[in-house]
Amino acid sequence: MKNHLVRTHRSAENFPREQHLAWRIAEVAADPVEVVPDTAEMIVNRIIDNAAVAAAALVRPPVVNARAQAEAHPYRPGATVFGVGGGFSPEWAAWANGVAVRELDFHDTFLAAEYSHPGDNIAPILAVAQHAGRSGRDLIRGVATGYEIQVDLVRGICLHEHKIDHVAHLGPSAAAGIGTLLGLDTETVYQAVGQALHTTTATRQSRKGEISSWKAYAPAFAGKMAVEAVDRALRGEGAPSPIWEGEDGVIARLLGGPQIEYSVPLPGPGEPKRGILDTYTKEHSAEYQSQAPIDLARRMRDRIGDLDQIASIVLHTSHHTHVVIGTGSGDPQKFDPHASRETLDHSVPYIFAVALQDGAWHHERSYAPERARRPDTVELWRRISTAEDPEWTRRYHSTDPAEQAFGARAEVTLKSGEVIVDELAVADAHPVGARPFARDQYIAKFRTLADGVVTATEQDRFLEAAQRTAALSAGELNQLTFTVSADVLARAPRQPKGLF
Repeated sequence: MKNHLVRTHRSAENFPREQHLAWRIAEVAADPVEVVPDTAEMIVNRIIDNAAVAAAALVRPPVVNARAQAEAHPYRPGATVFGVGGGFSPEWAAWANGVAVRELDFHDTFLAAEYSHPGDNIAPILAVAQHAGRSGRDLIRGVATGYEIQVDLVRGICLHEHKIDHVAHLGPSAAAGIGTLLGLDTETVYQAVGQALHTTTATRQSRKGEISSWKAYAPAFAGKMAVEAVDRALRGEGAPSPIWEGEDGVIARLLGGPQIEYSVPLPGPGEPKRGILDTYTKEHSAEYQSQAPIDLARRMRDRIGDLDQIASIVLHTSHHTHVVIGTGSGDPQKFDPHASRETLDHSVPYIFAVALQDGAWHHERSYAPERARRPDTVELWRRISTAEDPEWTRRYHSTDPAEQAFGARAEVTLKSGEVIVDELAVADAHPVGARPFARDQYIAKFRTLADGVVTATEQDRFLEAAQRTAALSAGELNQLTFTVSADVLARAPRQPKGLF
């Protein structure tokens, strides 16, 4: 990996295009390097993971609405949409599938200077691959690039410090991945990356206060914009340039300002793209920094015993966990029993309380309105707070897998004055956790979440195809989805009609 220094340049400066970050990303995308076996294996895992969480979310209103929008845009050959098969315009298929994958906040994650869900790259890259009649090998190459670029941008450029939403790294990564998939030249990818970034920068209000369904739509929008950016770039349309480093570019006006310098690592020529191997998925449907606290709560409940005897709980954790999903956010909505599911998903006090009481976590039952409004839950929930611990913050940002930590130390004070303390650095399902996810766990997750939604025969067909992704020939990528019966789709609550 080579670190590239990225800073603002005045318009009058001599700043060759070959030094632009967008150009360097495009060079990585255009590099014909082969995908190494462990990267290809993990890509298959994440294709399965995305389908799993999409199945569980299939009849939720945001997913129903996104799918209806896609169904209003039929196109041949087109791409597939989860639940209903193929024949849809690829940008709208990417949109619908992106919402389905993100709705339950239940797929993969990568945390560094910024945070991300790099599995969001798969929907737009797969949609274009299906529409363009590409092979499984092409798809794997494209997804490897999408993950690599997103992971590298997340390592190098912090967005949340400046209240910019993390999907600003997704538009460029998805555009780069599509470029690799299609075998595009550096110039075309460069223009697509610039356009994708320019159209996908937004504030983090989508994950603050009263969080709405746009939390699921935001990454789908970025993927849709990436598909459209590549289409325009193929037609010869250009992008604002230099998009990151310009005098009025993203760094100068949205991030650290003209004086800041970032260091972004990227693979050198001929270097394999292994970024996906540093990412991790979720065992529980909750924001990633809640994964270890859920496991910790389940571990502590027997030691605590009678939960009515709890006077207070303090979760000592990283800056990010404290200010984004903890009491450091200053969001009263995180303690509101009537808050949206999206808000509860970003409330570690709520999540810790329910996990303590139930000894389990479920993607639907744990967020049900009647569950959130239980008087004993509300009472316990409001006794929980978070506190930033500099050591947990340091470990959060560590690049050493042996000490990197996304968990917390829980101090439970009982009414008797007794204090019970325990901590967990990473979730059980993390690669260095107690029960790391491997292929069997990804398949089990799919089976569990697809149960009652996708027939057993269709589950078998999808899993067999997914595990043969590398061998699928041109025109066979439409096998990498699932369909469901009309009865399943009819379970969805009726939604109002939009413009089309």
